[in-house]
Amino acid sequence: MSFQRACALSELVADTPLRLDLDGTDVAVVRHGEEVFAIEDECSHAAVALSEGDVEDCTIECWLHGSRFDLRTGKPTGLPATTSVPVFAVRIDGDDVLIDPDTTLGDN
Repeated sequence: MSFQRACALSELVADTPLRLDLDGTDVAVVRHGEEVFAIEDECSHAAVALSEGDVEDCTIECWLHGSRFDLRTGKPTGLPATTSVPVFAVRIDGDDVLIDPDTTLGDN
């Protein structure tokens, strides 16, 4: 695992995705409740930025066709997407949000 600083925890607005580039991978970072998630910022159904969608009930929605993805697993929870999106390991250290872009979680 090679965690790297992605942003400050204080930069994250609840349920508002923040788009970041980590080693050439676009990642949507989301603070939902007390948890922080990092999911690849591209819908598996269409090449659309998930960071432009809404967050609700620990899912993120693709604004174009309405597919939703679980922030914990990356699995689609609604059509038309049928393929998971990679999610990445996240660790909080003080005010730093650390993400390991080399380690995906779930069934990715």
